[in-house]
Amino acid sequence: MDFDQLSTERPTISAKDPEQVLHEVFGYETFRPLQGDIIREVVNGGDALVLMPTGGGKSLCYQVPALVRPGTAVVISPLIALMQDQVAALNELGVRAAFLNSTMDFAQARDTENALMTGELDLLYCAPERLIQPRTLDLLHHASISLFAIDEAHCVSQWGHDFRSDYLELSLLAGEFPSVPRIALTATADERTRKEIAERLSLTEARHFVSGFDRPNIQYRISPKTNANKQLLDFIKAEHEGDCGIVYCLSRNKVDATARMLSDKGYTALPYHAGLSAPDRARHQERFLREDGVIVVATIAFGMGIDKPDVRFVAHLDLPKSLEAYYQETGRAGRDGKPSTAWMVYGLQDVIKLRQMLEGSMGNDQFKRVERQKLDAMLGLCEVTSCRRQVLLRYFGDTLEEPCGNCDTCLNPPETWDGTVAVQKALSCVFRTGQRYGVTYLIDVLRGSENERIRQFGHDKVSTFGIGTELSVNEWKSVYRQLVANGYLRADPEGFGSLQLTEACRPLLKGQEPIQLRKDPAPAKTSGRSGSGSARAKISDQITDQAGWEALRACRKALADKQGVPPYVIFHDTTLFDMLERRPATLSELAEVNGVGAAKLEKYGAIFLEALNGLSPA
Repeated sequence: MDFDQLSTERPTISAKDPEQVLHEVFGYETFRPLQGDIIREVVNGGDALVLMPTGGGKSLCYQVPALVRPGTAVVISPLIALMQDQVAALNELGVRAAFLNSTMDFAQARDTENALMTGELDLLYCAPERLIQPRTLDLLHHASISLFAIDEAHCVSQWGHDFRSDYLELSLLAGEFPSVPRIALTATADERTRKEIAERLSLTEARHFVSGFDRPNIQYRISPKTNANKQLLDFIKAEHEGDCGIVYCLSRNKVDATARMLSDKGYTALPYHAGLSAPDRARHQERFLREDGVIVVATIAFGMGIDKPDVRFVAHLDLPKSLEAYYQETGRAGRDGKPSTAWMVYGLQDVIKLRQMLEGSMGNDQFKRVERQKLDAMLGLCEVTSCRRQVLLRYFGDTLEEPCGNCDTCLNPPETWDGTVAVQKALSCVFRTGQRYGVTYLIDVLRGSENERIRQFGHDKVSTFGIGTELSVNEWKSVYRQLVANGYLRADPEGFGSLQLTEACRPLLKGQEPIQLRKDPAPAKTSGRSGSGSARAKISDQITDQAGWEALRACRKALADKQGVPPYVIFHDTTLFDMLERRPATLSELAEVNGVGAAKLEKYGAIFLEALNGLSPA
């Protein structure tokens, strides 16, 4: 392959019409739903608040107007890795984009500032803490600014899961630059958070554009936690062998232990958390973006703004604190629209730990009340017996008329059982033992275990000793988990793990109302890859010319290495697949491939035509 053909010239972007820019620069034929309306609003000078799911095309909503309106668009982004990623991708498209951040030396920053002042930039990315500095504001006042885009706008919400105090200062843009349109974008915000974003960013008069939150290509699965490591291994081995994925854990120690466990089993697994050095975090993220089959095991410190399109699974080994966090994290799977899995195991200890953390936090009563509501909603999703996707979408004010057919409760509807008597026994045992013990001890009492501790405390004499032999240990764990999840029991706020009765349990304890419990399903023995009819088939399952596919991927990888960018910045898998299907023989035919814009056609066209010409006939 002759890489001397690689063009280093940046083609001039001639189009000034949104549809032309979309086709000429980005290589797409039509806008997705709402994109066109949002872009026209901003191009015409209007403000906008945009809610669009991860992978829904939010970036185009400010990148296209930036290339249509005169001047430089300023994009406020919360993470250095995110802005560097986006700038690299835009440069590949022939767009004049740059960033200002702490990784630059004085000379680099000065050159970027000069490019801004002389009108040589289409987009400039910077962090909120840099933007609000007097020197930066003065610089912007002396430049021609086309628009401000505030990405990850949910960071302004104190009720949100990614609160950043620097975002609160961004309201000054309305006063400092009253004639410059502003667009705030996020993938995750319930009604309360949307209202707060608008108020705190002085966007109360902005048009709101709320796209559907549904990600039909993601299959949602939640299982009781029995042996988390074995469950994770079985899941990856059965369904995602060789795939790229993210595994979320609550603590740094668990991240390290899980990454070691996966590495010992032969997987390329890298830890990521705030306890690692900055160079280690950067190196691990770089490998995740550039290599195939890498699994990152992380705390919630990882993932915001990750544009990698082919993450095939997101796994949670611990319960997220809210549905916002869950939706944001699972949304990092399947950005290319291909079938992907959001898989989670959770147990009673997760519930107890999160409730204890909440009650022991420094927040005021209002904060704790809101956080309780968010945790309750998360638990509701875990224990629901109907379609999970309907519950998830309803939380964000969206609706799905029919069950999705692509979540575990649709694919394998859970059974329920009359748990009235079992619940009375469980609650009574908590009461009879003095509300001072954890679930393991309570189950031992119910099942009549002959151990020294029970005899020492005299609990072999209480009326609930040995009355629960009809259920297994795991079945009793399920009962207690559901009682805690539904607020009938609470964890000791002092952190000792004991369970205590709440006022809500009184009617159950007295037998005044029945209760149906969810029966935990037996571990699945078959793959869950079936997916819904609306989710497109996995690319690898559609390829008939495997040798041709590997040849195109090798060509892309060589170019990516030469350019120093992740392979998907050259072309997404979907674009390579379209090439393989169409087999273009000329540059004009290659230009019709989805995702091939003018800059990439000029830069890589001859190289990929040569690669295609060397393939066996289809």
